[in-house]
This record gives sequence, structure tokens and C-alpha cells, in this order.
Amino acid sequence: MIPATNDSDVTPKMQVLSINIFGEPASKANSRRVVRYGGMSRLIKSKKALSYSDVFLQQCPVLPVLMDGDLRVTMHIYYASRRPDLDESLILDLMQGCIYANDRQVKERHTYWHLDPDCPRSDITIECIPEVAPKKSPARSRAKSA
Repeated sequence: MIPATNDSDVTPKMQVLSINIFGEPASKANSRRVVRYGGMSRLIKSKKALSYSDVFLQQCPVLPVLMDGDLRVTMHIYYASRRPDLDESLILDLMQGCIYANDRQVKERHTYWHLDPDCPRSDITIECIPEVAPKKSPARSRAKSA
């Protein structure tokens, strides 16, 4: 007999995700400023980077089960002017904890610079890819050593 409702707690593993984030990303390389705090100098994110972080996190979905394994990320970043450098590193950092556990999972990146003064945004696709270096099975290891 088939139950009327599905009460399983199994969530399917996400293989591909495409998202659009509106707003112009800040360059991580140029997004730090020095401030004095408690008699010490500290580096903190610039106002533009902090503002973009807020905008990004409001739009980025939080997956119930984070993508795991090796990932490929393709980004088309549309800037409002020709001035900004192409820099996806802040976006990769911001997806940690929302899309995947750690940006070290990203083993392949494709990033493209575009100009759209009317609608700056980032079109992002994240895909699971096969393991770069598959783990050796214990049976193979024993067979080679024999």
C-alpha cells in the first residue's frame, strides 16, 4: 500500500544549480580597508564589499543539503561600467554555507566579464563534476602490493 503522504526525510542531492544575483560585485582584492580597533590595526571589508555581501545573501538561496564533492562554477558577471576588474572571489566566498560547504570544492572555474549599465548582475551556474582524483579502493591497493 502506498502512503497518502511522503514523510521521508531524504532530500535529493543537487547536481546543477543556476542563480541570478542582481547588483555589481565588489572586487575582493580591492575590498579591504584598514581601521584602528582597540589600539590595533585591522583589515575589514570595504563599504562596497559589505553592501554587496548583504545584497548577495538576500538573493542567494540556502540549500537544505549543500552541494558536495568537486564543483564547476561558471559565472557571467555584468558590470555597470568598464572600470571594475573581473574578480569572482567574493562571490565564491559568499556561496559558502549557502550552496556548498567550502569554496575549496570548486575545482573548475569559468568567469566572463560583460558590460550592462542598466542591469549589473551575476549569472551563476554550479555543477557537480566527477572526482578529480578518485580514491583508491582497499582491494586494489592490496592486489598491487601482492
